[in-house]
Amino acid sequence: MSTTRAFLYCYFSLGLFFFSGTRTVAQQIPERHIRIVVDMVQLNVAVTDSKGNYVIGLHPSDFAITEDRIPQKIATFEEGNEPAQRVADTAPPDNQPLAASADQQDQRLSAADLSMLVAGANVLVLFDTSNYMYRGFVFAQDAIADFIRSLENADKVAFYSYSRDLSRVAPLTSDRSRVLRGVRATVAGDDAALYNCLLLAVKDAAQYPGRKVVVVFSNGPDNASVVPPEDVAELAESTGTAIYMVSTAEAQLEPISTAVFERMTAATGGKAYFARTWKDEKQAFASIRDDLEHLYSLSYYPRPNPNRGWRTIKVKLVGQQFQKYHVRTRDGYRPQPSRFSSESASASLPGPGTK
Repeated sequence: MSTTRAFLYCYFSLGLFFFSGTRTVAQQIPERHIRIVVDMVQLNVAVTDSKGNYVIGLHPSDFAITEDRIPQKIATFEEGNEPAQRVADTAPPDNQPLAASADQQDQRLSAADLSMLVAGANVLVLFDTSNYMYRGFVFAQDAIADFIRSLENADKVAFYSYSRDLSRVAPLTSDRSRVLRGVRATVAGDDAALYNCLLLAVKDAAQYPGRKVVVVFSNGPDNASVVPPEDVAELAESTGTAIYMVSTAEAQLEPISTAVFERMTAATGGKAYFARTWKDEKQAFASIRDDLEHLYSLSYYPRPNPNRGWRTIKVKLVGQQFQKYHVRTRDGYRPQPSRFSSESASASLPGPGTK
């Protein structure tokens, strides 16, 4: 009996030892980093009067946003290239919760993270180097170079060219000299696959947070694409990428191309310009620069919405005194959830950010 008692004593002693050791190991496991899942929609909004002059000095309270007729609450607000301001401590709604810690406390992106996500503009210039461009090639290069030089320091610029294929001449950078060298190095080429190449350009632009703009110079209609322009427009709207187009009179001779250019740019919140001379080209690029300088950037976390398809966005001005003004922005988007962590939001590598 004494042997049995001794055995049981040793057994329970060893059991307590291993149990205590297990608890010690468990206490040493580091806590996981909190990762935040957000679905923030960003809008570039231009406000003009009846003469086309930009209306400046508006405040967040002057805007009302609806998504599928559901009122939205503005989270951040920015005018031009001014730093983004946080309008309210707005957390994503219940159907898009933030990842929580063990005690279930809500976590929010810091003001610095939000500012990084929406401040500045990423401008991608897409230059038509197809065989349509044999005439006036140098003049177009001059107009594009002047446009790039005129952009404010807060903007980053990339330069692509296209004919049948897309050429990523200069990636997104704040180094203007690098981009300008790329502009001067381009040469005229083959047929024009505008929509194929524009789709790829929009996909590239969508990788970056903040305002995204693709500025296209086209000297003729598309004659080599397999991608329809409607697909390009929907992707641009869904990723929050505004498209501006500067086209020569050549494209205007084809009514279908003219209508497509106008419809695509309007749907994404951009504009189409038809330049008859090289002076008109310079004026068009100057107008785009002015537009970028006067855009309001608004963002919001969508409220609960069962619609997983196309969502229609409406932006209106609040107050009778503002009803005479015209508001221009994108028509809507198709949900494409984006994921951030509080660490990765400030990482140097580009990644999908806001819609």
